[in-house]
Order: sequence, then C-alpha cells, then structure tokens
Amino acid sequence: MQANLEAAKEISRQIQLRNIGGLIIIDFIDMKQRRDRNAVFKMMRDEMAKDRAKCHILPISQLGIMQMTRQRHKESVSSGLYTSCLYCNGRSIVKSPRTMSVEIQRRLVSIIRRLRSHENVGKKEIVLRILCHPSTLERLRTEDESLLIELEDLYRVKLIFRADPSYHVENFKILDSEAEQELR
Repeated sequence: MQANLEAAKEISRQIQLRNIGGLIIIDFIDMKQRRDRNAVFKMMRDEMAKDRAKCHILPISQLGIMQMTRQRHKESVSSGLYTSCLYCNGRSIVKSPRTMSVEIQRRLVSIIRRLRSHENVGKKEIVLRILCHPSTLERLRTEDESLLIELEDLYRVKLIFRADPSYHVENFKILDSEAEQELR
C-alpha cells in the first residue's frame, strides 16, 4: 500500500507537469484490503484537487485499476518544445514513390489536355520538363515507363524528366520547356 501511496503522489505530479489530458488508466499494485484501495483513491483525489484542470476520478477496482479523465488546461509541454515536421506536416509519414508517380501522371494528363484544347497548340509538339525527387524518378523510369511512353504517343507530347535531390519527396514541378514557366 505504501508503494501505491507514493505512486499516487508521483502520478498526480506527472499528469499535471506533462499536462496529460483525456482518459487515463492507472494500474496500481494489487491491494487486498478495501480500505487500502480507498486510502490510495483518497490520496489521488487530494493530490489532483490541487490541479486547476477539471478531472474526474473513479475508485480503484478490485484489480487495482483506477480510471480518470482530465481536461487539458493549456497546451502540452511537448507542443511548446517541438514543431510539426516540415517534411510530413506532423503526419509521421510521407507519400511513397508510387503515389507520387500517380500524382505526376494525373497532373500531366490534366495539363496536356488543357494545352491541347487551345486551338493554336493543337498541331504543335508539346515538350514538358518534370523535376522531381530521385526516388520518384526511379519509379517513373522503371515500373511506370510503359505508361509514360503510352502517354507521349497518345497526346503527341515529349516528356523530359530530371531528378533533383534538393526536392522533397512529395514535391515536383512540371515546366513548359519552351516558355520555361511552371504549369499547374
């Protein structure tokens, strides 16, 4: 019981210090006596009463489990110490080369159709330069090469690909080779 009383004090302190919010489950060491469980419950309630954040604590179950909810009072400490990743915008993931290949192909078709719809460009060969990350280019040159050749033949367009390691894996540009301007 003594270990659980000390743990209740420290848990309360850590919850407030780290500004933890939401549903919190605490697994105390099993206590056979109901009065021991009540003493730990009272200690936790008293310690959490010092907290300005709104919280609700349920008594300890026979298995030694305490459930509580706590509303965050302000931003968590970690949000003040860290910022979102510039590469994945805080998602912890980035798009795969396959996904980027599909995006590039869709954008190419959209741009080519738009350019072909203009009367003055209808007969002229369109030359587009695509700048992308090397991993995306590798995918385009290997697994998707036949699709790109088909696209060139279907729309009478010439596609020139360039890898640029400074590009983020989710970024690419499609440029009009003649005008040297980006197409969207």
